[in-house]
Amino acid sequence: MARLPIYQRLLLELVRSGTRTVSSEQLAQMAGVNASKVRKDLSFLGSFGTRGSGYDAEYLLTQIDRELGLDGDWPVAIVGIGNLGRALANAPGFTSRGFRVSALFDVEPSLVGTRVRGVPICHLDEFEAAVAADPPAIGVIATPPADAQHVADRMVRAGTRAILNFASRVLTVPAGVLLRNVDLSIELQVISFHLSHHEEGGDAGGGLVPPTVGPVGGPYGLARAEQ
Repeated sequence: MARLPIYQRLLLELVRSGTRTVSSEQLAQMAGVNASKVRKDLSFLGSFGTRGSGYDAEYLLTQIDRELGLDGDWPVAIVGIGNLGRALANAPGFTSRGFRVSALFDVEPSLVGTRVRGVPICHLDEFEAAVAADPPAIGVIATPPADAQHVADRMVRAGTRAILNFASRVLTVPAGVLLRNVDLSIELQVISFHLSHHEEGGDAGGGLVPPTVGPVGGPYGLARAEQ
C-alpha cells in the first residue's frame, strides 16, 4: 500500500512524457526497490504485464488509480487557513486526482468571508451547517496543536471518515475513522537519528528503519527500507 502511490506518481510522469511501456526493472530503479518487489506488488492488482514487453504505462496507471480510489470524488474540508492550510488549499497535487477542496474554516475574523481558489472561508462555529450539503470524506487539520482535538471531534460528529492531521498533537478518534498524522518535527527527528548514528560510525541503513508516522516520504525512503 505504501508503495502504490510512489508507482502512481512515477507512472504519471512517464505517461505525461509520452512513455508508452515500462518494464518492472525501469519502475524498480525509479522507485528505489528491486524488480521482483515491483512485480509482486503489481500482481495483486491483476495480471496485465507481458513478459519481454513490460507494462502498458497508461493502462497500469489507470489500474493503480482505481485501486487507490483516485477515480472517485473525495470532498476535503481544511480547518486552519494559516500558511500551511492555505498552501494545502492551493497545492495542485493536493487538489487533483479525485480530491476536491469543498470547505475551508478558520476562526480569524480577517480571514472569514474571504476565498481561496474560489472556496469561501467559513468560521469554525459554522462547521456542521456548512458541510451538511456536501459532507467531507476527508478532514484536514492545520490548526495550532491546542485546537486539534476539538476540531477532530467536530469532524467526526459531522460524519468525516478520514482525518489528515498536521498538528503536532496525538489525537483520539473512534474506531472506524482513519487517522493519518503528518508531523514534520518527527520526520526531522528520524533524519537526525540517522545522521547522528552515521557520524558515530554506525550503519544508518542497518535495519533500524523507524516506521513513517504519516504519508511523508518518497522513493528514497522506500529504498532505505528495502535495503
